[in-house]
Amino acid sequence: MSKKYVIEGGKRLEGTTYVSGSKNASLPIIAATLLNGGMNKLYNVPNIHDTKMMLKILEDLGCKIKRNNGKIIIDSRNIHNHEIPESLMREMRSSVIIAGALLARNKKVMFTYPGGCDIGSRPIDLHIKSFEKLGIHVKEEFGYIICEAEEIIGNDIHLDFPSVGATENIMLASVFAKGTTKINNAAMEPEIIDLQNALNAMGAKINGAGTNNIIIKGVEKLKDLSYNIIPDRIEAGTLLCATAITGGNIKLQKVIPEHIMTLLNKLEEMGCTIQINKNEIILNSPKKLKAVDIKTLPYPGFPTDLQSILGATLTVAKGTSIIVENIFENRYKYLNELTKMGAKATIEGRTAVIKGVRKLSKANVRATDLRGGASLVIAALNARGRTYIDNIEYILRGYENLDKKLRSLGANINIEER
Repeated sequence: MSKKYVIEGGKRLEGTTYVSGSKNASLPIIAATLLNGGMNKLYNVPNIHDTKMMLKILEDLGCKIKRNNGKIIIDSRNIHNHEIPESLMREMRSSVIIAGALLARNKKVMFTYPGGCDIGSRPIDLHIKSFEKLGIHVKEEFGYIICEAEEIIGNDIHLDFPSVGATENIMLASVFAKGTTKINNAAMEPEIIDLQNALNAMGAKINGAGTNNIIIKGVEKLKDLSYNIIPDRIEAGTLLCATAITGGNIKLQKVIPEHIMTLLNKLEEMGCTIQINKNEIILNSPKKLKAVDIKTLPYPGFPTDLQSILGATLTVAKGTSIIVENIFENRYKYLNELTKMGAKATIEGRTAVIKGVRKLSKANVRATDLRGGASLVIAALNARGRTYIDNIEYILRGYENLDKKLRSLGANINIEER
């Protein structure tokens, strides 16, 4: 049964809402619960497709899982399997980080190439090379990758690119390693810091997350975990942009403002007034937004995950905006959909030029990936008339109750099932 969003545009978003737990922090921390062979309590895990898939993989491996009012209890005492199910691996790219945790726990893992959104090549060669550096033997047979080690040995690993997934996989794989592991050119995202904090709460010895050098000193065992996941910075950015495109105002709670400073700076350049309190952002948008230029870069640069979100907002900004996408080469599919709504955008390689129009118009569009799908929701909130967005399974992968939150702010958005 397919689902679609039906959005009647033209309503200003006003009011107060909150940010759910981070998708990209939850997934590696869920994987990390395999390490201690104990009882783990996680709080603020968003109830979305991707976290459900991750928990399903853990159940398949032998974990017992209970959900209770936003708390998830994971009992990882009895792992009886070292193979990540192919069907689940194909559903979701980030399932590859379970490999590092299983290697640390069992010294063996078997998996296929991961799936997920088609936004460009995301090879896992950095993960494989890093495993080999830790003394893990990797071979490929019949489309499966089989990794085995008699002992995992700490080493200096230099990443060619600050890959978030590879950084997380090394951290997980080397927790029990003999000696010390150093990751040079590590990813610096807030989600990496959250993983370090969760692992250290179990008794790991890791420092440097949030910088480009992370040091992991191997330990012999870990203890049970009780941990609260950080808020989702991409969801925060999505709600702020949705408000800006409708000329509205929002009080956003349960947010960590410093995680999205690059976006807040751009929204201020566009004419929004922003007030930052401890875990709260208040945004008031002008009658007419101004064009800005953006260039995506690894954190702390402008996040690729917010490129399409801000891109949709810029379709109605006064003037011409230029976007340069430096991370994923297929991240502009959403612009083809937005042109159906009257947006004026041209794409050349990694650069997109957006000329602002006065207002967008209703259309039938389809989500082609998670963040591109969210950009269509933002555009539809501005458009005249009723927009139908198909293929919203992509959007539901990464946003908890997006339609409910937008309705609480005054949007006319519903899900239709057929």
